[in-house]
Amino acid sequence: MRVCVIGTGYVGLVTGACLAHIGHHVICVDNNEEKVKLMKSGQSPIYEPGLSEIMQSASKDGKLEFTSDLAGGVAHGEILFIAVGTPALPTGESDTRYVEAVAKGIGAHLNGGYKVIVNKSTVPIGSGDWVRRIVLDGVAERQQSLVTAGGATTEVLPENHAQFDVVSNPEFLREGSAVYDTFNPDRIVLGSNNKKAIAMMQELYIPIIERQYAEDKSLPPVPVVVTDLSSAEMIKYAANAFLATKISFINEVANICDRVGADVTEVAKGIGLDSRIGGKFLQAGIGWGGSCFPKDVSALVHTADDYGYEAHLLKSAVSVNQRQRLIVVEKLQQVLKILKGKTVGLLGLTFKPDTDDMRDAPALDIIEHLNRLGAKVKAYDPIVAQSGMRHGLAGVLVETDPERLADGCDALVVITEWQQFRQLDYAKMSSLMTNPVVIDGRNFLDREAVETAGFRYVGIGR
Repeated sequence: MRVCVIGTGYVGLVTGACLAHIGHHVICVDNNEEKVKLMKSGQSPIYEPGLSEIMQSASKDGKLEFTSDLAGGVAHGEILFIAVGTPALPTGESDTRYVEAVAKGIGAHLNGGYKVIVNKSTVPIGSGDWVRRIVLDGVAERQQSLVTAGGATTEVLPENHAQFDVVSNPEFLREGSAVYDTFNPDRIVLGSNNKKAIAMMQELYIPIIERQYAEDKSLPPVPVVVTDLSSAEMIKYAANAFLATKISFINEVANICDRVGADVTEVAKGIGLDSRIGGKFLQAGIGWGGSCFPKDVSALVHTADDYGYEAHLLKSAVSVNQRQRLIVVEKLQQVLKILKGKTVGLLGLTFKPDTDDMRDAPALDIIEHLNRLGAKVKAYDPIVAQSGMRHGLAGVLVETDPERLADGCDALVVITEWQQFRQLDYAKMSSLMTNPVVIDGRNFLDREAVETAGFRYVGIGR
């Protein structure tokens, strides 16, 4: 099928590249010329395991193209994905300006043939009908622009130039494993009341639904949830809100464990074996961050407020998470007492491993708080060291290797659970430190091994 993906962030670029990989002809559109030039050269503007290889292979096969020409992309696609960002506003609601601009642009360039316009961006509930209206506004503005002062038209549009339907197709991708998640989803959600649009979307996803690219081809087909627009949009928000709440729950349990002498890792294992609960997202630590959980929970809270309901549970999940980020600072104060003049080294900066994403990363709050208390802050992160990324990292000295990080530190804090951190030479690192203490903010390290290497180990809820 012919596909156009508008927006090449984490969702758009991964979606476009993966659809091209399974045989569709995809044109990805972005208004950033430098970014388009980079992608045309085969390079990914984001760090996502496996993405560059898929991009290069699909481009070589002629299945994946990049352009800044929206009109060309709209003309090409039978299915048009809107995959631009919807960042959170200070109020908590989603900023939909970019979605609006794209929808209006699509309307301005519709020129014959039926199109399915897909909301892949995470948009407020009710946005399906709103996007349809914005597309029609774009159509109307184009028609008006074709009318001359004398009432004649400079161009005759075909009668079917504005035949389209809107589908909500939310994404459930995890940064760091987005390519795998695209080919092996738990479910595919399609929201629309139009049978033709749903049929086209199901055809698009047939190779994935049938698990042709799954590791285990004996597995049953991927479940497809067909529902209305609003329910599909709510599924996305509810899923992320539930996962965020589950993390906040286990972190609250961890804080109680700290006070009563229990080990939250054992507690999580014990309750996770209950099939009604499950073990995923029960890893206590310094809380959640990134681009999805904070934004989506806040947006759902804001939606509830708009409709006269106060979402107490979700607001509490946000509050617990915000406080959890500073738990490691409290533990540093318990061990080191006064932090003024002390040097603290952070192992990891990104909000999770296998990504270069620093959006709403807990590390940023921790750095700010340590700076305010007078501590000198150093950090080492594999992807930051590799890319030289420094944006948003004021108040921290970014080192190029773990041993330089440890040199002269009074304590280390594990912020991101990069796999490389399990294999570091902790014996050498402890010998370089003024005070060999490690605060394991993710309960990630092998406690016995770290203590054997000469460290005093402090976990979360342990």
